[in-house]
Amino acid sequence: MFLLRPLTALFAGLALVTLAACGNMQTAGDGGPAAEAPQYRVGDRWVYTAQDGFFRTVVHWTETREVIAVRPDGITVRITQKGPSVDAVSTEQWVAPGLVAVGSVFDNETRRFATPLQRYAYPLVPGKIWNQRVNQVDESDPAQNGEINRYVRVGGWNKVTTAAGTFDALPLHISMWLADETFWRFATNCTYVQQYSPAVRGMVHEEKEAEYKEKGLANAGVAIRSQHAVLDLTSFTPGP
Repeated sequence: MFLLRPLTALFAGLALVTLAACGNMQTAGDGGPAAEAPQYRVGDRWVYTAQDGFFRTVVHWTETREVIAVRPDGITVRITQKGPSVDAVSTEQWVAPGLVAVGSVFDNETRRFATPLQRYAYPLVPGKIWNQRVNQVDESDPAQNGEINRYVRVGGWNKVTTAAGTFDALPLHISMWLADETFWRFATNCTYVQQYSPAVRGMVHEEKEAEYKEKGLANAGVAIRSQHAVLDLTSFTPGP
């Protein structure tokens, strides 16, 4: 959850280790209709219902993302989270659609990337894969500075229904290692499924799971779940 920030995360499986060893890579995909890079406008606004946590610790909030500037050098997006126990505002800087210079990858932390994080590798098409290693600085926790490994596979077109309507969407299956390994635990592993729809120039539904495994003789290999989140689009308002 955005407020229940985990202390660490899952030691990923052998398959992901093999993929990570390949370094940065990208494959074109199997074809089918492509989702091209959108043209964002000032005033584009997405509103989501969101929740994160387990059992009695579940926290609910409303998340609003709004494009507040579009300039030749990039796009600025303001993210506002409001709920009974949530009150946060942050901004992201996108070099171009899908390329994040400053933003979040896990909760509402602010990370600066040495090279832009490829959130979306346009054009998106079923079967496309990209695997990126990127160095980052977590401004909220300098101890987590280091290299993130993010692997994305695009699934086939499907229909997704939320409070905002029914959308044609491409599922993005995301496996990600954070740079937060310590002497007592392995790095956090995140497993996300994000439904991307060209109709709203972004995500309409996302499910986020994360965990880490502890080290040591007594508790080696014990998996600790640290994120269990769902976001659903409730409205999209295009800019003028």
